[in-house]
Amino acid sequence: MIRELVRDFAESTLAATISKRDDEQIAPTSEWQEFVELGLHGITVEEQYGGMPIDDVVEAIIIEELARVDPSFAVFYAVHVGLCCKTITLHGTHEQKEKYARRLTGTDVGAYSLSEAGAGTDAAALSCKAKLSDDGKHYILNGLKMWVTNGDSADIYVLFAKVVDYPDYGVKKHGGVTAFIIEKEFAGFSVGKKEDKLGIRSSDTCSLELDNCMVPVENVLGEVGKGFAIAMNALDNSRIGIAAQALGIAQGAFEAANKYSKERETFGKPIAHHQMITAYLSDMATQIDAARLLVYRAAVAKQKHYEEGGPRHSKEASMAKLFAGDTAMWVAEKAVQILGGYGYVKEFPVERFFRDAKITQIYEGTQEVQRLVIARHL
Repeated sequence: MIRELVRDFAESTLAATISKRDDEQIAPTSEWQEFVELGLHGITVEEQYGGMPIDDVVEAIIIEELARVDPSFAVFYAVHVGLCCKTITLHGTHEQKEKYARRLTGTDVGAYSLSEAGAGTDAAALSCKAKLSDDGKHYILNGLKMWVTNGDSADIYVLFAKVVDYPDYGVKKHGGVTAFIIEKEFAGFSVGKKEDKLGIRSSDTCSLELDNCMVPVENVLGEVGKGFAIAMNALDNSRIGIAAQALGIAQGAFEAANKYSKERETFGKPIAHHQMITAYLSDMATQIDAARLLVYRAAVAKQKHYEEGGPRHSKEASMAKLFAGDTAMWVAEKAVQILGGYGYVKEFPVERFFRDAKITQIYEGTQEVQRLVIARHL
């Protein structure tokens, strides 16, 4: 039922505006307000804080269906429910969830900020600093954060910085890393440069500038100095969301290529009847099915971890992200090839799917990092 609901929204609402939003790098803010009415933006928040919890496989299905039409909206959603809402739900106090989870299940948009210019793959190498104020009521944050999805659209951010007063700061590489809940209106906080990207151009990716940003001590998420574990746990969760996004991209590109192959004729018959095209379509469909099984398996492992105390789902999440990301890129490239010259122009969606697919091999940990994570579990 939810798959059909989301598919209908994507095909009726997102499909109508994605081309213009992609061309002009317009964030899907009006589309988001319409999506909020479906009530699916609070699926990772408990009911007592205004959420509507559903299982992790359905979360992956929602992202998959959104990405099948509009990968930019899919990552907008995935960051909101996964990296922001889920992290606050898992590690927040009752007071924090009462204040911020309620806002996020209303109309506010969430974001997550870990990366910096010199801290992407090496997430412990943060240079953003936090220092306790003289009166002990605030942490004062300084630094520049990078690659923040929903950077300008968001109202609430889960943001990481190193507390210089923490005992192991400067002793351990991740010493002092702490998670904070930041409001856009906080003094000293501002949104910086918006990136001009190859793909997912309707998703606003920005830098964040912290210039003596005043954050109340009660906005520390979890414990001071314990933020690195929170960040790694969030990545385990969000990698499944990116895998689902990649899966949706592959599915959308495949459907466009399959449809075209039945309509385009050469040598007196549809190109779908030519053996080379048939082979491409067969391999595309098979890889997509394999990716889907890996994504759903990772979602089940994630759910068992939180509900039953099962083992962490790091390996399953990395396998899903690795395979689905590579599948998205391979399928999108083959879709362009099947459409030939038409695949190279913006009139057909495979051109955009091809551009959108590449990022799924990069963010939430590159494919090289996924292989390292998997290897550690073998």
